[in-house]
Amino acid sequence: MSSSLKDIIKAFEATPEAQGKPASECDMVRLCPLSLETPLPPIAKLDATLATLKNCKHLRLSTNYIDKLVGLNNLASIEILSLGRNKLKSLAGITDVADTLQQLWVSYNKIASLAGTEKLPHLTALFASNNQIDSWAEVDRLAACSKLRDLNLFGNPLCTKMESYDDYKIEVLKRLPNIKSLDGIAILDEDRERARG
Repeated sequence: MSSSLKDIIKAFEATPEAQGKPASECDMVRLCPLSLETPLPPIAKLDATLATLKNCKHLRLSTNYIDKLVGLNNLASIEILSLGRNKLKSLAGITDVADTLQQLWVSYNKIASLAGTEKLPHLTALFASNNQIDSWAEVDRLAACSKLRDLNLFGNPLCTKMESYDDYKIEVLKRLPNIKSLDGIAILDEDRERARG
């Protein structure tokens, strides 16, 4: 059993967070039944109802059952999209928000490929820890994201295959020399020097 987007939007509008405004006027919208403390079950599917969130800059959809990214093209103002703890296996559809998206939070899903991220020119932060990413080719995709500064890949098979965390960090920096933090830890000048060899 799952809730519709429409039902969860109504539940959000009844919270103090919405400040008495309809969701269509809010720039931050939280559609997480658990954190809304509503008895409604989680959302399983995204749909055209997203079009009502025309002013939304930060959409929080964490802790649901969402397995596909659909209807995102209706989010004209979106800058931060939070989809942690869902059932996503891919990021297909993420390019529908390429013109505005700056931060993507997709930790604790089942994502094995970062396909689509290379077409997000404004991406500054990607949080994709605890997924199924195990190929360096997926990290290579992120080289196209020239504004990417914060990256979290901890808990993916890619990390655990390395001898040590330092080896993993150096491999990431060889591919993405401009990032400022990896897995929540600031990148130091000495790390950059080691990556340059």
